[in-house]
Amino acid sequence: MEQEQARITAAGGIDEGDATDETYMKMALEEAEKAAKLGEVPIGAVVVRRGEVIARAHNLRETGKCATAHAELLAIQQACAAAGGWRLTDSTLYVTIEPCPMCAGAILQARIDRVVFGAADPKAGACGSLINFLQDERFNHQAALVSGVLEEACTAVISRFFKNLREKKKSQSE
Repeated sequence: MEQEQARITAAGGIDEGDATDETYMKMALEEAEKAAKLGEVPIGAVVVRRGEVIARAHNLRETGKCATAHAELLAIQQACAAAGGWRLTDSTLYVTIEPCPMCAGAILQARIDRVVFGAADPKAGACGSLINFLQDERFNHQAALVSGVLEEACTAVISRFFKNLREKKKSQSE
């Protein structure tokens, strides 16, 4: 059975609740699937502000040939445009995979109150796996953090992508 109970690592911020977290994470998974169809690493992100979805994005690094075209950064850019400013207080970012250091920095700079992610990233995660930028009290902003929402589905989409990529490379080398 899919893990639907999130592990809350900090209190504070906006509490959207488990059912709502799952609903928005499903939207992020839809974005991840869009990325996979483009041959991008399938990561999706959604920004919700005061109960309204204001941004949806997926990875476009290969398509845009840009190292910073991560789902989170693209969603933050859209959200800032929708909000009419760079401060995204009263917002929650939903992302299928734990944000990297670059994205965690952008989350702090945008003043996002809460981050919900599906699967941990043990190789590049900056929200608890390798380091936790979002809750480091040395920064002038911290974000509440929830992990493990629809974790199995989030892990499956990225695992399937890399499995298919390995199989494709193997068949090309034969």
